[in-house]
Amino acid sequence: MSVAIASRTGPAQPPLPFPVSPPASPSALNLLAEARRGLAEAEHAVDPAPRFIASYLAALRAGAAVLAARGRPHRGRARPASVWVLLETVAPELGEWAAFFAANSAAQAAAQAGITRRLTTRAADDLLRQTGQFLEIAGRVVHGGRASGFIPAQREQGTTTRRGRRGEP
Repeated sequence: MSVAIASRTGPAQPPLPFPVSPPASPSALNLLAEARRGLAEAEHAVDPAPRFIASYLAALRAGAAVLAARGRPHRGRARPASVWVLLETVAPELGEWAAFFAANSAAQAAAQAGITRRLTTRAADDLLRQTGQFLEIAGRVVHGGRASGFIPAQREQGTTTRRGRRGEP
């Protein structure tokens, strides 16, 4: 999208040679900043449960930032939906991320309720790492960029396995 700038004293200037994106909404920027603070909190957590919970909440805020930047889909009188369901609708390119974090919702709810016997240090570390990657991508989306980069790891029975960039095993 090129933008021609008109002056009151002269003719319109030629279009800019690069696309111009509107600035990010203040609410999206605030949510993104909260997500980054939550990620820092998760990085400093010693025990797996607080690390897992803080990581998940940081990802949730980053997802909400994307929704605030892109706008909520029209839902009429439908029932409330999770951030992850809405994210798939508003930003389909983030569908794999939404599915990944939705798959971790039950573990996060259990950890928040104090049920941590199945939560491992590895699962908390993996979620922390994935959340960091998601925050980078969400930041690009909020600022009008593309959502390219890493894809989330696949979750297998309470743990995750790492996958690389698109196309890598």
